[in-house]
Amino acid sequence: MTVEDITPNKEKGSGRSKHVADEKAPLLPKQQDEDAVHDEFNGASFIGAVFNLSTTIVGAGIMALPATMKVLGLILGVALIIFMAFLTDASIEFLIRFSKAGKITSYGGLMGDAFGKYGKIMLQICVLVNNIGVLIVYMIIIGDVLSGTSSSGVHHAGVLEGWFGQHWWNGRTFVLLISTIGIFSPLACFKRIDSLRFSSALSVALAVAFLVIILAIAIFKLISGTVVMPRLLPDVTDLTSFWKLFTVFPVLVTAFICHYNVHNIANELKDTTQIGAVVRTSLASCSIVYIMTSFFGFLLFGDATLSDVLANFDTDLGIPYSYLLNDAVRVSYAAHLMLVFPIVFYPLRINIDGLFFPSASPLPQSTKRFAFITSGLLILIFLGANFIPSIWVAFQFTGATAAVCLGFIFPAAVTLRDRHVISRKEDRMLAIVMIVLSVFSNMVLVYGNAISLLKKNQ
Repeated sequence: MTVEDITPNKEKGSGRSKHVADEKAPLLPKQQDEDAVHDEFNGASFIGAVFNLSTTIVGAGIMALPATMKVLGLILGVALIIFMAFLTDASIEFLIRFSKAGKITSYGGLMGDAFGKYGKIMLQICVLVNNIGVLIVYMIIIGDVLSGTSSSGVHHAGVLEGWFGQHWWNGRTFVLLISTIGIFSPLACFKRIDSLRFSSALSVALAVAFLVIILAIAIFKLISGTVVMPRLLPDVTDLTSFWKLFTVFPVLVTAFICHYNVHNIANELKDTTQIGAVVRTSLASCSIVYIMTSFFGFLLFGDATLSDVLANFDTDLGIPYSYLLNDAVRVSYAAHLMLVFPIVFYPLRINIDGLFFPSASPLPQSTKRFAFITSGLLILIFLGANFIPSIWVAFQFTGATAAVCLGFIFPAAVTLRDRHVISRKEDRMLAIVMIVLSVFSNMVLVYGNAISLLKKNQ
């Protein structure tokens, strides 16, 4: 699916007037409307935009992808990652095309244009739920990696504990407090998303470093003959194992969600017509990282692959310098998440401002409101990371609710609403497939979670 100018032909006998888009109009217009919260900056480069969007995509979801291979097998798992990349590209193309038709510069404005005030509010609430949940998960994982975690009475030492032993200054709460004050707060205070292009570039480099280390470990173990070829196809033996295949959908949805940042990045581009190429380049590069991480992570640990593959890197891997490589994997990933944090935080702050201060001036113009929202969100996320016990409950909840709405249901609904009469027959068919797939998979997930809880309580 490509992003292009759409000028539909008038259907024979149709009484509906067709909206014809100006071929020279930018994909996302530059003029500021009631939903615009960005300033007049429009000098962002193509590469900077790719780094920012790629950083939005590659977050904590990458750690769960090897576990999806355990459920699906390598062939179906890789195929589904590629399918989700194309589906994500299609849904973003819907957003861009309908934004151009309505001269709209924000996702919230697009939902408001299609469904009125309540459509915009629904979008803002979903961004709030999704991004706060994701940022809490990031902070929890950073705490687990650096300070350790306890599960079922067993303590898994963090990197700092392994290096220096247990002390008050490398305890979870203190480490997260220092990270919030020293790293998250300064990065969260940038008023333009393009200002984060350098931290995003470093974040992408750390994700690649993480992949290279896993690749090197896997190749060494392959040469030494200490790994076996993992399962190629899913192991479906009964109805329960069949339904379990659908539980990976929210994980894959979460892994590709970046829709809430597309308008923010496009608004600052020097040439807004490049946003389609930015999206495709980011999705292609992230898909390669996802496929390689999934393949080599599953190859290393097989059926012992945990829901968070990072947790597999706390034991002897059976290779030279095993514990040094374990620490390198965990530290590079924790640093990656620290740099992803502000990219996800940026649209969260914008949508919180739009939800609670809809009639106020653009957020960058109000220093007090900007500081109040930024500090309030950082405190909320810090507290959530210290009191929420399980990251995977949060991931399943956000993936099955807010994330799937942001990624597929809302873009599909805008396409079916077709307020500017520009959707084609194949667009409407694809939109219906997106909604049916999303609703069906999430119904299966909710059913599976309910059954698991009932069995646990019996």
